[in-house]
Amino acid sequence: MKNQAKSFRKDISKKHPAASSEMASENFVPRLISWNLTFKCNLRCAHCYLNALEREGKGELNTDEGKMLIDQIAEVSKPILILSGGEPLLRKDIFELVKYGTEKGLRMTIGTNGTLITDDVARQLKLSGVPRIAVSLDSSIPERHDEFRGVKGSWKRTVEGIKACRRNDIDVQINTTVTQQNYDEIDDIMALAEKLEASNFHLFFLVPTGRGKKVEDVSPVMYEKMIKGVLEKSSKYKLNVRPTCAPQFMRIAKLMKLDVKHWMRGCIAGLSYCRIYPTGEVTPCPYLPIKLGDIREKRFRSIWFNSEIFRTLRDFNNLKGKCGICEYRDVCGGCRARAYGLTSDFLDVCGCLHEPTELKGDYLVEEPWCTYQPKVLGGEKV
Repeated sequence: MKNQAKSFRKDISKKHPAASSEMASENFVPRLISWNLTFKCNLRCAHCYLNALEREGKGELNTDEGKMLIDQIAEVSKPILILSGGEPLLRKDIFELVKYGTEKGLRMTIGTNGTLITDDVARQLKLSGVPRIAVSLDSSIPERHDEFRGVKGSWKRTVEGIKACRRNDIDVQINTTVTQQNYDEIDDIMALAEKLEASNFHLFFLVPTGRGKKVEDVSPVMYEKMIKGVLEKSSKYKLNVRPTCAPQFMRIAKLMKLDVKHWMRGCIAGLSYCRIYPTGEVTPCPYLPIKLGDIREKRFRSIWFNSEIFRTLRDFNNLKGKCGICEYRDVCGGCRARAYGLTSDFLDVCGCLHEPTELKGDYLVEEPWCTYQPKVLGGEKV
């Protein structure tokens, strides 16, 4: 049994160079980076991984430090830089930072709740160089969205913000988080997204971190069914659809014989993606709260290429359980953040970062929500 699994890993490494432990870290460059600009937010979302508050947090990167970060990122690659929060539009220097990043060759986008976008804000964002904005919309029913986001009237203001973006020729991506409450209305939300002239629809699945630790999640079976259903529904709409924090969608899409060439690997944490915390720390993704370095102390290049945890994530042979021997590990990989969150007995609802030497869970174990069993080898299940 062990020999079969070992042989299977070896065969995978031969077929997929990225899985080899000898693969140099320099072969991985960031293509997508999320920067949480601030802890400050005007909503009270039940699932917030950052536990955003009404006021900005102590020690947030200031404008000059933000420009320094952009300079350091541009030394490594020219990724898409998503400015999020909290609510990024509460930063007074948002337009200045967007313009600076654009001038440095980065593709600047905004991840927002949309409630603060007026025609004037949309025009300034467009002039600063923003081609696309990702807006969170969690229901086609105003009251349900408002309850999830914690503020009455937020649905109406979000929809008006989306319309303002479209009037000012800014592309819109709508992000929807799947919960028990909206599970049965995803089709209606997709229809609303198309009506609002959005071009992209990203379906987010909960990861147990920050305030999301306390939200009742859908079951693994519902999760799998939802991914398949959304991929099937995508042909009904002009929207570009992608499940997020759901790496199994690549395996499901392949089994459905869909064209996956325009999609990246399911879990890209540490491979081509990372997150910058408001106070300058780098983590593999927003939902994997492990501090890998601080850009106030080390250059981004050094953190990206030399972090031991980044190197561990880039060697697929380190994956444990069925993820480590699955024939889809090169295109899926399982959600490393969900693995970490669900193997931790530490209930952290404050959104704090964990030191690499004091981990609360195991980010390498098999995906807890995956119902798939790897293929049978030699008459035995691996």
